[in-house]
Amino acid sequence: MLFLIILLIIICVALGLFVLIQNPKGGGLATGGSGSNMFGVQRTGDVLEKGTWVLLTLIVVVSLAITAIGKTGSTGTTGGGDSKIQQQLDKTPTPSPIGGGVKPAPATTTPATQEAPKK
Repeated sequence: MLFLIILLIIICVALGLFVLIQNPKGGGLATGGSGSNMFGVQRTGDVLEKGTWVLLTLIVVVSLAITAIGKTGSTGTTGGGDSKIQQQLDKTPTPSPIGGGVKPAPATTTPATQEAPKK
C-alpha cells in the first residue's frame, strides 16, 4: 500500500510538470494572436497531451487500487490486524444516548450551619 501511495505522488508530480510544460492553446477567453505558434509545435503538443491523458488515467487506476486495498483492510505494515486506534476505540465504553454519558459525582454531606465554639 505504501508503494502505491509513493507511486501516486510521483505520478501527480509528473502530471503537474506535463501540464506546466504545455503551451496554451490560445482558445477560450485568451486574447491576442499566436500566429507564430501555429506550425512546428503540433507534434510536441500531441506528445504532451497524450502523456497528460496517460498520467491522468494512471492516477485514477492507482487511486482506485489504493481504495480497494484500504477497504479490505489488508495492509503490509500492520500484519493483518486492527490498527491501534481501532483497538483503543473498541476498549472505550460508549455512553448511552439517553440519559447516559457522565455520571454525576456523589454528593458529600456538609453541615449547613456550624456551631460557634463555646467559651
